[in-house]
Amino acid sequence: MDDFIAARSQMALSLGFHIIYSCIGMVMPVFMAISHYKWIKTKDPVYKNITIAWSKGVAIFFATGAVSGTMLSFELGLLWPGFMKHAGPIFGMPFSLEGVAFFIEAIALGFFLYGWNRLNTWFHWVTGIVVGVSGIASGILVVSANAWMNSPSGFDFVNGKYLNIDPVKAMLNEAWFSESLHMTIAAFSATGFAVAGIHALMIYRKRNVHFHSKAFKIAIIFGAAAAILQPLSGDISAKGAAKRQPAKLAAMEAYFHTQTYAPLLIGGIPDTVAKKVNYGIEIPGLLSFLVHDNFKQEVNGLDKIPFKDQPPVAVTHYAFQIMVGFGVLMMLIGILYFIALWRKKSWFNKGWFLKMFIWATPAGFIALEAGWTVTEVGRQPWIIQGVMRTSEAVTPMPGIQYSFYLFTFIYFTLSIFVIFLLKRQIQMVPELYDR
Repeated sequence: MDDFIAARSQMALSLGFHIIYSCIGMVMPVFMAISHYKWIKTKDPVYKNITIAWSKGVAIFFATGAVSGTMLSFELGLLWPGFMKHAGPIFGMPFSLEGVAFFIEAIALGFFLYGWNRLNTWFHWVTGIVVGVSGIASGILVVSANAWMNSPSGFDFVNGKYLNIDPVKAMLNEAWFSESLHMTIAAFSATGFAVAGIHALMIYRKRNVHFHSKAFKIAIIFGAAAAILQPLSGDISAKGAAKRQPAKLAAMEAYFHTQTYAPLLIGGIPDTVAKKVNYGIEIPGLLSFLVHDNFKQEVNGLDKIPFKDQPPVAVTHYAFQIMVGFGVLMMLIGILYFIALWRKKSWFNKGWFLKMFIWATPAGFIALEAGWTVTEVGRQPWIIQGVMRTSEAVTPMPGIQYSFYLFTFIYFTLSIFVIFLLKRQIQMVPELYDR
């Protein structure tokens, strides 16, 4: 493994783990605050117990997210010094603000965890709200930095120098809103389905059914609603990619030849040598409609992009198909849930209905990982779109593969530790939270 591949692999591994920790850390405090509010209003002790149980999970993911996030911040400087040397002064503002949001979240979480029976009831609840709001703000700020890499702004690039730097304009780049919206909805969808799936498993096994049924409902309402809204934010993101990153869109669709009535591709195996796709299903004109809102207008294909500026087509295409496939599956399950909630309440007692959510537990995070693969691999060979290539930013230091092996061990160990703690929390529900 050469150093360039090792550096990219280490960054991919780190982001792959951190995105799960951070998304759960963003969304679980919201679920916790909803449950806490329902306890304050109804005085039903089951909601208090759910809140306490979920708060332990929030604490676990806050700690692991802090560890993985700190590691990532060091990796940016150690693995990509060429990037940070020039980009740091430009897009450093969202990272600085994210640090502020992180500290606010840490303080509020401390108040919440140790405030039971010590703080005013409503003040205690507000601290939980602050945890949720600051967590979501942290996520949006980090995504805005990533959006800048896809849509660089806030500077003039003249003769290899970065001049007239405007950090605010860089942070509020053209892609920040669409990426932040898509990522936030994805976080709610993935976390909602994962949490609901775990509670559905406990209901299916008939363990503490009342406790898990209440928790399931809170989680799946958010997860199902987010899954139904996800295609709308995806459409906004795809239109932005067509405008700012036509090579990424073409790779997502394995769209080799520019044409009018551009077809939307479902599935397929790209043949990059023959410049065609095998075994795919094409829907004529639909890609043109999704990009331009009409079925006829031409969409630029990979034939309009110099070969040296094209991303890896197969990886980008497969990741996009996985993301869309799981996203559609979750949307359909979400629709079925709301049908059950409004019209078919008897479904909640059916084994097939609970199994559907159990099997869908990892679906959101699979889609999430695939989506980030599209975002990052689809931008290649650029680390800053159209300005700096990834190969120009990597560290010249040798031996990066050993760092990759070390970080792989750390992340897998950390994940095993998290799984152990979460499993123990679930097993302790009958003793601690539902007596």
